[in-house]
Amino acid sequence: MAKSNERKHRIAVIGGGPGGYDAALAGAQLGADVTLIERAGVGGAAVLTDVVPSKSLIATAGAVQAVRDSGRLGVQAFVPGGNGKPVRPEIAVNLAAVNKRLLAMAGAQSVDMLHSLENAGVRVVQGEGRLDGVGAVLVSTAAGSGGTDFDRIEADTIIVAVGSSPRELDSAKPDGERILTWKQLYDMPAIPEHLVVVGSGVTGAEFANAYRTLGSEVTLVSSRDQVLPGEDPDAAAVIEREFARLGMNLMSKSRAQSVARTKTGVIVTLEDGRTVEGSHCLMAVGSIPNPAHLGLEAAGVELTESGHIRVNKVARTAVPSIYAAGDCTDFYPLASVASMQGRTAIMHALGDFVRPIDLRNVAANVFTYPEIATVGWNARSLDEASDVAKAIEHTIPLSVNPRAKMIGFTDGFVKLFAWQASGTVIGGVIVAHRASELIFPLALAVEHRLTVDQVASAFAVYPSMTGAITDAARALHQH
Repeated sequence: MAKSNERKHRIAVIGGGPGGYDAALAGAQLGADVTLIERAGVGGAAVLTDVVPSKSLIATAGAVQAVRDSGRLGVQAFVPGGNGKPVRPEIAVNLAAVNKRLLAMAGAQSVDMLHSLENAGVRVVQGEGRLDGVGAVLVSTAAGSGGTDFDRIEADTIIVAVGSSPRELDSAKPDGERILTWKQLYDMPAIPEHLVVVGSGVTGAEFANAYRTLGSEVTLVSSRDQVLPGEDPDAAAVIEREFARLGMNLMSKSRAQSVARTKTGVIVTLEDGRTVEGSHCLMAVGSIPNPAHLGLEAAGVELTESGHIRVNKVARTAVPSIYAAGDCTDFYPLASVASMQGRTAIMHALGDFVRPIDLRNVAANVFTYPEIATVGWNARSLDEASDVAKAIEHTIPLSVNPRAKMIGFTDGFVKLFAWQASGTVIGGVIVAHRASELIFPLALAVEHRLTVDQVASAFAVYPSMTGAITDAARALHQH
């Protein structure tokens, strides 16, 4: 905390997403004078158009899947038929009502975050921010030179957290009606008859899974051998089996060349000349950072070839007074990473104790059904790193876990990685229902360098899914 006779440290934060939000709160907590500039609403795209609404939609799809799978547990729903015989009712999804709910929830979350900032003493300014040298931020009514400047905020430390936007291809320009980005999905009044998803990364796989579960015919166009090419191969194989079970049309090793409107929908042309017709097309081909028009290069901030802001492990750029957080940086594009970067940047700038961010300790999740949660080293990264110590691994299939059997979900696993010499846990993969909740014990183990014996000695509830974690740890015990 600054003494009464000292000027408070001035912090300007550009962008109110997870990185900017946590940076602003941390700065206020440490006694700084904080101003946050946000153009749309606190929470940024993560809350308003990306993470919160998309995962809410996926949660609805999960509820539908749970109802369909309830027959495994002996639950059967019928209504009296006209002939006196029971009739199984159909599951219907009101997409307009779903979209209204999730957008309202996202808006409410944004308001809650705004109140948290205001209660902490953060000044929130609505507008577009850009650098004015290395010690000030100009706020205008629009991006670039077309807006009207209305405020100049001097700052000792500047945090840039402007996020990213969906990548758009010239040959498949989104129109918001038939050809869509993931930000435009929430305007559809009804479930699309046939959704063609271009891109089999995390975003493409999640939405393909969700809309197929909600009742759409789905074709997933993937340029790779498997869906989710960045994930554990065993985990990706489970998801591919689930997609096949759902009746999804998976087109592997197929690269989309163009997408065009037709009278009734869209036509996707592949590089090999084949075509796929559908009612709608979702373009999930990655994202691009938003640092344009911010004056970063003029201030001396280094950018990568892709346009991302280059930062170190404490989120600082090449300019000592300027930090960056979130999807606009060259770190992992995850909301949790953005939040950690924001807090780390503030702590470093204000001289508080800080631990540099180690990307190997980051926990991530793919919100398919089942979910894929990962942390630390995996089989792919160990294979690529030839100079590391020898590692050991063990996989516990959920088919042998009593809790998984009870809830009727056994198509998944828990995989644990450890150094052979020390037994230190270095990574893990969990494929299961709500794997995002189950990965936290492994994240703690990786972060604090626990051994497999230490993990195995902790009591897991019986029966529980976490019991598979202790079982895997026990299997890695060495004399």
